[in-house]
Amino acid sequence: MTAGRLTVVDHPLVADKVARIRDASTAPDAFRRLIHELSLLAAYEALRDLPTVPTKVATPLAVADAQVLLDPAPAIVGVLRAGLSMIEAVLALLPEAMVGHIGLYRDHDTLRPVEYLVKLPTEIERREVLVVDPMLATGGSVVHAIDVLKERGARHIRLLSLFAAPEGVAAVHERHPEVPITLAVLDDGLNDAGYILPGIGDAGDRLYGTR
Repeated sequence: MTAGRLTVVDHPLVADKVARIRDASTAPDAFRRLIHELSLLAAYEALRDLPTVPTKVATPLAVADAQVLLDPAPAIVGVLRAGLSMIEAVLALLPEAMVGHIGLYRDHDTLRPVEYLVKLPTEIERREVLVVDPMLATGGSVVHAIDVLKERGARHIRLLSLFAAPEGVAAVHERHPEVPITLAVLDDGLNDAGYILPGIGDAGDRLYGTR
């Protein structure tokens, strides 16, 4: 499903992995593997319109018209800590990409993001930037991450999340209406604690076996 700047990937492989990830009995090792696989499938869609330039390639038989990605290579920016789980999957598609990290945690009382780390690739202003975070709940962390990127000069930003609430999508679109969002699933909403329903619980805790 595509509506405006929002794309929700519709594919049976995505649906199957979403169901397995939701299952509370899924162990951390299987959970990590499924997040990786789901990230691969969703990233393919999120990167569908990366800009290219025409070139020519000499095959063993002839010269072919071709398209290659623009220089410099895109950047993948993970919102820590759960965003780490998606970076390797995207690198499988874009091994030449540069990688950045924005460290945030959510204050459980205010639900607002607290920043503790920003490490970004050089020439961020010239790169296509894919922000990755498996959960888009209130949208506070992702909105803050995009704010940080823009403050440092990034101009071409897109967001890849796996599970999202309408409130999070609305928050990103309100603050950054030009940023396209790609999701694996758009859930029903948030509970009183700011968690996505039906969701998958705390992605970081399930990924790493923490509490």
